[in-house]
Amino acid sequence: MTTARASAAPEPSGDGTAGRRGRGGGAGTKGVPRALREEQILAAALEEFGRHGHAAASMAEIARRVGVTKPMLYTYFGSKDGLYTACVDHIGPRLRAAIEEAMASGPEREALPRAVLAAVFDTLQDCRHAWFVLYDRTLPHDSAPWQAARRHRAAVDGLAAAGTAALLQAEGNDDALDADALKHVWTGTVSALVGWWIAHPELSAGDMTARWSRLVAAVRTGA
Repeated sequence: MTTARASAAPEPSGDGTAGRRGRGGGAGTKGVPRALREEQILAAALEEFGRHGHAAASMAEIARRVGVTKPMLYTYFGSKDGLYTACVDHIGPRLRAAIEEAMASGPEREALPRAVLAAVFDTLQDCRHAWFVLYDRTLPHDSAPWQAARRHRAAVDGLAAAGTAALLQAEGNDDALDADALKHVWTGTVSALVGWWIAHPELSAGDMTARWSRLVAAVRTGA
C-alpha cells in the first residue's frame, strides 16, 4: 500500500546516493520509481517512529536506513509531521480492514479473540513497530499526526469494543462498564504481546497466534 502521493514516475535525481544501499533495503540509486521509494521510506519510518516515538525519532536515521538524503524525505513528505501522518495513514486502514475481515468471517464466540489477534499479527509481520506508531501517546496534542492517529485508533478501538461487548453479552452480561474495562484490557494485552514479539524477531505471526492459544488455555486451566 502506498500513500496518495505515490506515482509511477521516477523519483527526483540528485540524492547523491548512487551505488549505495541503505540498511532498510533501499536501492540507494537514482531513478528509483517514486512509489517504491515511498514504500521504502515508510517502512524505515514506521520502525524508527515505533521504536523512539515522534519526538525522539531521527529523520536523519530514517534517511540513512533508506539510503537517501534527509532533504529528500522533506521533498516527499513535507515535514516530520507529514511523514508521521503518512505512516499512520498507511498502517491504520490495514489494521482496521484485517480486523473487520476476521470478525466478519464468523468465528465461534470463543475463537473470536484468536481470529482477531491472528489478523493483527499477520498485518504487523513485516512492520511490528507500526502498532506503537498508531498508539503513540506522546504525540503533540492537536497536531496533524495526533489527529490522524486518534482517528485510526478510534476505528480500531471501536471494533475492539464491539467484539468485547459481544463476548460479554453471550455470557448474559450487558454491563457497559464491564465492556469498556474489557476493551481496555484487550488493547493493553495486544500492545504487550506486540512489544514482546518485537523482542523475539525469530517468531512469526503464526508462532504468536499459537502462543496466544497456549497462554489462554493455561489461564483457563488455572482459573
